[in-house]
Amino acid sequence: MAELRLKGIRKSFGAVDVIKGVDLHIADKEFCVFVGPSGCGKSTLLRLIAGLEEISAGDLSIDGARVNDVPPDERGLAMVFQTYALYPHMNVRENMDFALRLAGVAKTERDAKVLAVARLLHLDHLLDRKPRQLSGGQRQRVAIGRAMVRQPKVFLFDEPLSNLDAALRVQMRIELARLHEDLGVTMIYVTHDQVEAMTLADKIVVLRDGVIEQVGTPLELYHHPHNRFVAGFIGSPTMNFIEVAVDGVSADGVKVALPGGAALTVPASGGSVASGETLTLGIRPEHLTRSEGGQLSGEVMVVERLGGQTFLYVQVTPDNLFIVQADGADTSRVHDRVAITFKPATAHLFRQDGTALPSLRRNPLAA
Repeated sequence: MAELRLKGIRKSFGAVDVIKGVDLHIADKEFCVFVGPSGCGKSTLLRLIAGLEEISAGDLSIDGARVNDVPPDERGLAMVFQTYALYPHMNVRENMDFALRLAGVAKTERDAKVLAVARLLHLDHLLDRKPRQLSGGQRQRVAIGRAMVRQPKVFLFDEPLSNLDAALRVQMRIELARLHEDLGVTMIYVTHDQVEAMTLADKIVVLRDGVIEQVGTPLELYHHPHNRFVAGFIGSPTMNFIEVAVDGVSADGVKVALPGGAALTVPASGGSVASGETLTLGIRPEHLTRSEGGQLSGEVMVVERLGGQTFLYVQVTPDNLFIVQADGADTSRVHDRVAITFKPATAHLFRQDGTALPSLRRNPLAA
């Protein structure tokens, strides 16, 4: 079992506050992903959990025991770094059993553990090779295997796939998901890539400027973002945003006027919203469709053809370039004028401070 609790965790480097009071619960066997833009504090938070940085304030507990002052090698954790950190003069076998040798584990036991892990990771035919003789994906598996032989309670991953090409990242994501299922251990994973977060996580923690913006499952964050930052960060391509004017509030939701004059009622709670107030409407690319007499229209500026789908970049106002997800057979061309529409139930509304208006949709995960 490996349950982690962070209570009021803070980290300062001199006068600079990097982590600003984080409260978080990570359940046993959970795959938890820290995601956010560069400089948000996600790697620092991981290093605090690992014991590689000293906590300035707050409490970190593992399985109910406070570990703030426990050395890294006694916390029952294993960390996989972005750079793999393999010893170039050692072969795969020696890299994987290095920690066991330092711990004084007998050679027969070391060999058995290394071989078992190598077979699981499909590395058993590479045990005598040096790191320079391996591909990027193979090196990453060696780094994971070196952590696995220690049989840790928690795996910590710090952007482990960022040095791989796109195709290999997809393959390694699949392997990591299978590994989590096979091992049944707690994993904490840091990435700036929200696609990795969405595809791997049981729980996503979105960070910005050292503060947690939202915690939830991938679908919770995607369909019900708490604020505009989370809405814009989670999802690829990103959510489209446009300013709208409030035209009234009713039991059915908030009626808003779009640029160009079209009006619609978004099923959102408008208890504190006043007529004439400016809100931001958010709509995801897959919820936009081309339609004659649509609610918005504009000029196609860029067309991205990806085979099975096409993305149209449509200039709907001088300040708003909307991304529309269309069918792969869509024949639109640059400079075409197109009209686009969407169902009000798929839209989100945000106040000027970025907070989201609560949805009135019955199904909490309905689009």
